[in-house]
Amino acid sequence: MTTETLYPLLTERRIVTPIWGGKRLAEWLHLPEPRPTQLGETWQVFDANVITNGALEGQTLAQVAQQYGTQLVGTRTIDRYGADFPLLAKFLDAGDRLSIQVHPNDAYAHSHAPETGFHGKTEAWYILDAAPGAGVIHGLKRPSSRAEFAQAVRNEALEPLLQRIPVKKGDVILVPAGTLHAIEAGIMLFEIQEKSDLTYRVYDYGRRDPKTGQTRTLHLEDALAVCRFGPSPTPKMTPLPLEPDVRTLLVACPFFALEHWNLRAARSFAIAPESFEILTVVAGEVTVSWDDGAVTLKCGESVVLPAALYGGCTIQNDPAMGPGQVLRAYVPDLERDLIVPLQERGFDNEQIAQVVINL
Repeated sequence: MTTETLYPLLTERRIVTPIWGGKRLAEWLHLPEPRPTQLGETWQVFDANVITNGALEGQTLAQVAQQYGTQLVGTRTIDRYGADFPLLAKFLDAGDRLSIQVHPNDAYAHSHAPETGFHGKTEAWYILDAAPGAGVIHGLKRPSSRAEFAQAVRNEALEPLLQRIPVKKGDVILVPAGTLHAIEAGIMLFEIQEKSDLTYRVYDYGRRDPKTGQTRTLHLEDALAVCRFGPSPTPKMTPLPLEPDVRTLLVACPFFALEHWNLRAARSFAIAPESFEILTVVAGEVTVSWDDGAVTLKCGESVVLPAALYGGCTIQNDPAMGPGQVLRAYVPDLERDLIVPLQERGFDNEQIAQVVINL
């Protein structure tokens, strides 16, 4: 393992163009022409993404994680996952509704799909924009049984069982592994999730892939094995301020925490040696500075801050572009990093339980 100090890492985003992709994301990201006509997702930070800056240019995050270990991912991540980059950050634009689907937990992913290298998939959505009346599917309206659920799928009578939740810009939705869910048309969002692309489609409205003419594959047996057949207790989070008007906790669970930063001036912050961080700009423009350099991020760009930068960084918005709106993701210790600080700010356990979810 090298002893060289790491630096903030930029990576080449991965472009995903599924049949439900929309037209807004490419323009919002200012992608070069010719732009994809059905851009569904951009994987901003993923372990297979190639680094585009500095001495490590051309290597993937996975390769750097293997080479640098705790210097990149932090001691907490090493203890949990080994030398693995465990999170995936993406943007998603639904031009059409996504399939009704469910994701496995870690145990199922590791035992049934070990060859992929993926973990389970708990994810959270920060709604960037939503058409009037748009919503998401999140669990069932009432408790069901595996047999009733399977029969409803086979009879194409699943939709009446689904719990639909209207959403608007700024809403935060947590989707634990095992939760039946879907995103409707007209929604653009940021997603933070475990490193996984294991998706078990339950129902796809009979759609056919325009390239093949075939209906898309369903994965009913896997879905039945991992799905929770009941309503979701707290789909929408109630964010809490960690620092009034500056730093807000959007959602936290054992796999990740997600904060929103509203930057109107320069701000110094420390990187904890326990975890890397991912910063993603969703409005304005910011510059991140550290001892040996600086990197400027435009709206829609992300950077990985290695745990080795525990000496600290400074982040500054560009005043000409207005406040910088930044999403910060990291692997937390729920008690130390979040529950205790929130209690010290006067929030009671009931309020904390609306945003810190110990799955």
